[in-house]
Amino acid sequence: MLARRGHNRDGEKLPCIAYGMLTDPQGRPVAVEVCPGNTGDPATVPAQVERLQGRFKLSRVVLVGDRGMLTNARIDALRAHPGLGWISALRGPAIRALVESGAIQMSLFDERNLAEITAVEYPGERLMVCCNPLLAEQRRRTREELLTVTEKELEAIARAAARRTRMPMTDAELGVKVGRVINHSKMAKHFEIEIGNGTLQWHRRQDRIEQEAALDGIYVIRTSEPEERLAAADVVRGYKALTTVERAFRCLKGIDLRVRPIYLRVEDHIRGHLLVCMLAYSVEWHMRQALAPLLFHDEALPGDRVSRDPVSPAKPSAHVRQKKARRTDDAGLPLHSFSSLLHDLATLCRHACRLLSQPAAPTFEQLTEPTPLHRRALELLETAPMYQKG
Repeated sequence: MLARRGHNRDGEKLPCIAYGMLTDPQGRPVAVEVCPGNTGDPATVPAQVERLQGRFKLSRVVLVGDRGMLTNARIDALRAHPGLGWISALRGPAIRALVESGAIQMSLFDERNLAEITAVEYPGERLMVCCNPLLAEQRRRTREELLTVTEKELEAIARAAARRTRMPMTDAELGVKVGRVINHSKMAKHFEIEIGNGTLQWHRRQDRIEQEAALDGIYVIRTSEPEERLAAADVVRGYKALTTVERAFRCLKGIDLRVRPIYLRVEDHIRGHLLVCMLAYSVEWHMRQALAPLLFHDEALPGDRVSRDPVSPAKPSAHVRQKKARRTDDAGLPLHSFSSLLHDLATLCRHACRLLSQPAAPTFEQLTEPTPLHRRALELLETAPMYQKG
């Protein structure tokens, strides 16, 4: 049975099914894998490696995964595959260790935002250290907001404890309330909490806050690929291309395809359901590409991704800014989101009609009169001509 008790993406422990999808660098779906619901993400990596190299007959594969998928233990196991490379990222504690050892120095970013280093802790790997000032400011602002909100909630708990004079709040009760607050915002490491005799006191750990702030905006991408195969900028671009896979999962789980809930029980039926959903997403992917001139999509984005600065925040092209300002294409047709365009195209219908004056007469079909937008969309999709061009 594939349905096993495990934590789903909503944080609930229920009978669920785990599935993963492989895409190419452009986000086009290639394969889908279904696993029991109690399977962790890292455990699915070996099966995907065998599928890529065996089923698709690929001599060289570069696997791109986030920090939760390609863990240190999983990367050590991947080293046994000679035709396999990987791109992943380091976690915060690992980056801090590199800073403390002197491998990463802030002087690296005096004139650039990307530097390549090596470290004895990561033999045979290249480390791309990136510094994004806008990301640093965003993290600093977010941290300060969370600290302020946490302090307000702690003050509310302290006032509630002070009002409990007849039946004082026990230290255990206070600990539960405080733990719920600081763990929810993940700010426990930044506060020193003192609970005693039904009272609550706290203060910020300024040294911890400054230590974390020193790494704001810095992230490190790791890879096994040599420079002659993959330049440093392309390594960062490859890791950021994970957003195309995340977009596919949002489409599968969102209102577009609604892969869940799954009411099937037979294993083959479940796998078939996921396969149909992947094929449906493949159709949607190709439709989005074809209909891009009628959408608010940035048609210059694929070209910009391979040429722009991989670290600096992405900026919309002049073409898409013009589209959003005019809200029409060059022919004056209104631009749409993908969902609103499908809603408009859904008004094209084939009606079965019969004359009321002649009930015995055979029925005949009548097509909805297409608008110029409908005709343009059908031309872009290169569909079979349902309508004669006027």
